[in-house]
Formats: sequence, structure tokens, C-alpha cells
Amino acid sequence: MTQATTIDTACPLWRRLLALLYDLVAVLAIVMVVGLLCQLATHGQLITTGAQVHIAWWYQPLQGLVVAAYFLVSWLRGGQTLGMRPWRIRVTTNNGARLTVQQALLRLIIAALPLLLLLLAPAVGLRTALWTIAAAWCVWFAAALFDYRARTVHDLVAGSEVRRIR
Repeated sequence: MTQATTIDTACPLWRRLLALLYDLVAVLAIVMVVGLLCQLATHGQLITTGAQVHIAWWYQPLQGLVVAAYFLVSWLRGGQTLGMRPWRIRVTTNNGARLTVQQALLRLIIAALPLLLLLLAPAVGLRTALWTIAAAWCVWFAAALFDYRARTVHDLVAGSEVRRIR
């Protein structure tokens, strides 16, 4: 099996965002399967209700790790997530090589950084915190509009870029 060759042109932002929408569907499916397995493993006690709703302390970190693993494994194995394949795009280093583990981890951490704004939810409310996260991601991706290689903030920091493939 031969690897598809990259074209030495940057991937337009609109193509990346559509691939991200495809990935959202994949991530939702993964989260649902992990949730089902956790419910089965805890005999339906993962989420308990009473005076307050209580979610097991380990559940949300587990979901975060599984979603992170989806992106890391995808980027490291072939440079493509499920959403990137139909749009014929691939994550590479700035010189076209495969990402290193360090680059993939750095890319993931920087891309997920706006999620820390969820810590604002108790003070400002969940809706405001979610809108703040969306605004931060808009800034992250808007960098691609000003970079000649259409790199986002996480690409600039990690030394990666998204390229079109043949």
C-alpha cells in the first residue's frame, strides 16, 4: 500500500473546518460507546441521582483521555483523522514529514487549551463558559487566515501544518 503524496499547498481553512465537523460525529460516537461501556461496568451506577446528580469522578477524565487518544493515534499513524480522509488532507510537520509524538502531544494540548475555560462555569454559568470556549477556538483557527501556510495556533506552536493530498 503506497502513501498518498502531499501537495505542497496549504489546506484552506474551510476544508479543515468541514473535516472537523466530520470528526465531531466520530467523537460523539466514541463518547457514546465509552459511556455505554462504563454504564455496563458500573451496573448503571455511573450517574446517580438523589438530591443532586453525581457522576463518578473518573468518568470525565476517562472520556477526555479516549478522545485525546483518537486524535493522537490518528495523527501519528497516518496523519489523518476519520474526518480528514474524505477531504484529502493530512497533518504533517512543516517540512512534510510525519508528526513526532512530541509534536502530536503539543498540538493536542494547545488545541484543547480553551477547554480550561470550563473552569469559569461556576462563576459565570455554563452557557457563558461555552461561548467563551467557542470564541477562543475562533481565535485559534482565525490565525490560519493570516498565515501564508494557513496554520492555526496549535500548528504554529507544534511546528505542524495541514496539507492537501493527491
